[in-house]
This record gives sequence, C-alpha cells and structure tokens, in this order.
Amino acid sequence: MDLVMQIENLFRTDRKKFLGFIRQRVRSHEEAEDILQDVFANVLAASAHVEKPIENIASWVFTAVRNKIIDSYRKKRTDNFSDMQTPGQVEDGMDSFENFIADLSYSPETDLVRRTIWNEVQKGLAELPDEQREVFEKNEFEGVSFREMSEETGVNINTLLARKRYAVLHLRTRLEMLYTALNDGYVPEKIDA
Repeated sequence: MDLVMQIENLFRTDRKKFLGFIRQRVRSHEEAEDILQDVFANVLAASAHVEKPIENIASWVFTAVRNKIIDSYRKKRTDNFSDMQTPGQVEDGMDSFENFIADLSYSPETDLVRRTIWNEVQKGLAELPDEQREVFEKNEFEGVSFREMSEETGVNINTLLARKRYAVLHLRTRLEMLYTALNDGYVPEKIDA
C-alpha cells in the first residue's frame, strides 16, 4: 500500500484518537478539528516528498499533531467574546455575557437583561470599522474559522486575528459598566432603541 493510502487509512481508523489527543490540549472542539484537518492536509502534502519508507506512520502523524499544537500556542491567540471575564470575576462566580444571552430560562427580568445586553452588543458592533465587525460576526455568530475566512477573502490569518482582538477589546470596554451593574443586581427598566 502506498504512503498516501496508508495516511488516509490512518485518518479513517484513528481519527477519534487523534482528535481526543488534540482536544485535551486546546480550548475548543472546533480548534481541535482545525488542527487535525491541517495536520492531515500537511502530512498528505509532505508524503509526496518522502523518499525513504516511514516505519511507523502513526508516530510520524502524532509528531506532526504535537508540533501543530505547539505552533498554535506560540501564535498570537485572539480573545473570544466569552473570554471577557477576568480571573477574579470567574472566582467570584459572576456570569458572563454569553451566559445571559444564551440562558434559555424565561422571566420578564431575564428577558429584559438579555435584550439589554444584546442591544449593547449591537451598538458596540455598529461602532466598529467594517473589517473588525465582519471578522467578529463571522467568527462568533456564524462559527467561521479564521482559516476559512482567510481562504475566502485572501486576508492573512494574523490580520484577521488582530481585527477580532480589536473588536473584542472594544466590546469589552463598551460593556464593562453594564456587566458590573448587572452583577451588582441592576435590572434595566427599559431598553434604549
């Protein structure tokens, strides 16, 4: 069996094992999937240039996976909207904006809080330059990875990461007072349109 067939077979048979290994070392399932796809694409591309036989293909791929994980740590990482809490806020048990917005329970109070937060997010997004807003919305709301955006637009991944970071920092600043007020028990009386 040629090397490409062996790699494809390994991907089919051991995909879950590789994914589990990666998932233990990265933030999200999506990031783990991206790393796994990148590694196998790179390994397949590299296999065309391999001149001598590889004795243990699984070990070779695991080395590539480990290296890709290390590379992902080294690269400039972006803040996620859900990473807006400080460690102190997490220790104090404060809810994140994402929890308020995603809370499926219903009461008039939680509905008003959710709509107030969402209104502030929308106002903050409207204040951003188009490039920053588009990257933020595609990544956070549509789940589009930076790699996919880069392939679609031709914009460098690091540029996209920087745009998202600026958007998150702007929203964090814009929402900080509201967040503090909500955690202090403030409930808005009405929503400004």
